Amino acid sequence: MSDKKQTQTEASSPSEDKLITEFDNNCFINREVSHMLFNARVLEQSLDQRHPLLERLKFLLIFSSNMDEFFEVRIAKLKRQVLFGREIFGPDGLSPRATLRKLSEMCHAYVQKQYQILNDVLLPQLEKEDIYFIKREDWTKPQKEWIKGYFEKEVAPIISPIALDPSHPFPKLVNKSLNFIVTLKGKDAFGRESRMAIVPAPRSLPRLIKLPSDDENTRDEFVFLSAIIHEYVSHFFHGMKATGCYQFRVTRNSDLDVNEEEMEDIAAEVKGKLLNRRYGNAVRLEVVENCPQHIKDFLLEKYELTEKDLYETNGPVNLQRMFSVFGMLEKPQLEYPEFSPELPSSLDSTSNLFDSIKAQDYLLLHPYSSFNPVLDLLRQAANDPNVMSIKQTLYRVGHDSEIVNILVEAARRGKEVTVVVELRARFDEQENLWLASRLQEAGAVVCYGVVGYKTHAKMMMILRKEDGEYCRYIHLGTGNYHARNARLYTDYSLFSADKNLCEDVHNIFQQLTGMGKTLPMNSVFNAPFTLKKKILRLIDGEIEAAKSGKSARIIFKANSITEKEVIKRLYIASQAGVKIDLIIRGICVLRPGMPGISENITVQSIIGRFLEHTRAFYFENAENKVYASSADLMDRNLKNRVEVCFPILSPKLRDRVINDLMMFIEDEGQSWILDQHGDYRLITDKPNQKFVQQILLDKHCETAKAE
Repeated sequence: MSDKKQTQTEASSPSEDKLITEFDNNCFINREVSHMLFNARVLEQSLDQRHPLLERLKFLLIFSSNMDEFFEVRIAKLKRQVLFGREIFGPDGLSPRATLRKLSEMCHAYVQKQYQILNDVLLPQLEKEDIYFIKREDWTKPQKEWIKGYFEKEVAPIISPIALDPSHPFPKLVNKSLNFIVTLKGKDAFGRESRMAIVPAPRSLPRLIKLPSDDENTRDEFVFLSAIIHEYVSHFFHGMKATGCYQFRVTRNSDLDVNEEEMEDIAAEVKGKLLNRRYGNAVRLEVVENCPQHIKDFLLEKYELTEKDLYETNGPVNLQRMFSVFGMLEKPQLEYPEFSPELPSSLDSTSNLFDSIKAQDYLLLHPYSSFNPVLDLLRQAANDPNVMSIKQTLYRVGHDSEIVNILVEAARRGKEVTVVVELRARFDEQENLWLASRLQEAGAVVCYGVVGYKTHAKMMMILRKEDGEYCRYIHLGTGNYHARNARLYTDYSLFSADKNLCEDVHNIFQQLTGMGKTLPMNSVFNAPFTLKKKILRLIDGEIEAAKSGKSARIIFKANSITEKEVIKRLYIASQAGVKIDLIIRGICVLRPGMPGISENITVQSIIGRFLEHTRAFYFENAENKVYASSADLMDRNLKNRVEVCFPILSPKLRDRVINDLMMFIEDEGQSWILDQHGDYRLITDKPNQKFVQQILLDKHCETAKAE
């Protein structure tokens, strides 16, 4: 801990020698390896006894979900590069082929660890709390009778087995679907002697079934659908004998390859591509570990995969479907205690939010602060006869979004509603197509941003007529307009009527919905035009301050940092004596602590109850010292997306953000420190050490009490 403290309080003096400005491959960490290390830190939470038991299970399942997406997108991209001979090298110099080999080693080790944690740690501890996931061999006679009845009534009528023979070629199975390959003995009604068949598990059926309890047995007992199908698989092959049954799952490339140069209608293009996503090229095969080698070889051949793409599991192949268990349990003592987020009295639903925002700026930190003011401001705008128009960006909003409901109502009431919907928000494309249709049917103007650039900015602007003049009110955020995620993710929300900020937001909306040259900005930085240049210039300001003998410091809090030019400039700043603290939850390509290059840079990753999603930047010597942003410090955010980075102009709010950042830097409970070798270590695992997130809960949410 002392090394970290020293780096944060006293930077090395700038060298008299010329600063190093060119950096070789060894100065950078591989992007995909760093991504996998983040997934590993998530997995480690399932072992951390400071989290309640059911929350530890959630972390294990989140890891499983993260791994699915990692293979569907990142591994798939690398494989495509190798397949088509278009290998792109990252700043670390590792080729896609070499990266895939490294990732294969890491992924196999982490998956093995995942199932060891499940079977040897979590399941035994859950049983101590009377929560049981019962294996087939442990079913009691009454349980067998109930399960058989469930199978005959709910499962058997839906399943369609597929024989494998010349007239039934190997089927094209849906991405990540649960399937069984069955070995058979005997002949069917037509005299065919098929040796194998496929039994797909219907996606409409729950993967986890709760067994009935009674007065004598109050335990929470569950069985997996996979176990039920395995037990009764012979039912589907009358007169034949099933000699083996093995569950498997294939993961496919799920990244949409939209041809933006040739398409005429982005909505139609995305809709068409979504149909193909379920059947992309295979990138991973999961099978149960008792599957015979010849069957594994058979499946690998069918999916054109190698042994390195094969993952053997000691348990269900689709662990994330266990998430359904949380809706079937009533064990509050095994979960995080409930909390009520704070709500400033001047922003409650009974206040006139326009008057409140006109009087001063407000900055909320979700989830410690309620998301309701965002909804209430929009709701008041929809009902206010003086409001003329509403403009909003939508990236991810969730199912049955209250935001969308209010916008629909506003349009029906005759407001001029303009919504920029990003159809290419990964894995939310279908939902966004549907909500865009809803908005259009209500009379809203819907556009899909700019071809080639995802609209990732989080902006809302309301135009209101007051005393004969138009007044603008804005909301800017670091996170999505997603009410559920606002309880799970940390994000800043800024409400303002500042004329310069409002004019900037107006100009960005004009660029998104219309055409024309880049419009000048007063104080907002926007990608892809000015954001990267402004960040580099602000870093340069700290370099000059350090060279002149002034105190100089940079603090970045973001999800990821991969942009090479920004990293290089931070290396130069470190050499000049600038103290640099990076709070990077996920991917970090920058290598801290390298003597003579980055020894004044510390990197920490905070993993906890809430997903750290705020993007905030601090420059000690800048005119505007603090900024919040929708953008991470990644190539895609700074070059290929529409993003906004906005200053926190109020001295009071600015100081609050700085205090928040310092709390994260000083955290000793949830922080993982990155060293120059690319390894992360947890600062401490003291059982009574308070997490920074818990400190913020205690500070802002009075009802958050441990049970």
